[in-house]
Amino acid sequence: MSTFDTSQLRWMESAGDETSSYRIHQETSILAYDREAGTLDMLVRFDDNGGHCHAHRHVTTTSVLVIEGEQHLDDMLPNGERVHKVRKAGGHHLTTGDLHPHMERGGPDGALVFYSHHTTDGRLYELVDEEGGIVAVVTLDGLVDAWES
Repeated sequence: MSTFDTSQLRWMESAGDETSSYRIHQETSILAYDREAGTLDMLVRFDDNGGHCHAHRHVTTTSVLVIEGEQHLDDMLPNGERVHKVRKAGGHHLTTGDLHPHMERGGPDGALVFYSHHTTDGRLYELVDEEGGIVAVVTLDGLVDAWES
């Protein structure tokens, strides 16, 4: 069994603070982007210690491929219910925008997940609080600017 070699990639770490009820920690590597075309391809590496990305909702077309490990998702429904899903290595998902926000993390062995975004207005995600209220919008330009700095 071979694994995807990430040793030569540059990683940008995202971590939360103690105000969140869940642990926020992930690493992102932007593989390619085209601002004019509205495309961005990236890898996200989740650890095996429950590190999540910020709760969010995809607002653009996104293709997701789990390369290693398991991607665990919890859809955040308006009534407060959480629906748990697991995508295993090799699993693929395509969304043209999520109806409900969700939380993502790696499984018992972490996860390496590829995301390919295609946006017409520059927006990628809406970050939400634990009640689903929008707290920020992540854009292609903002993510690329953070990556380049």
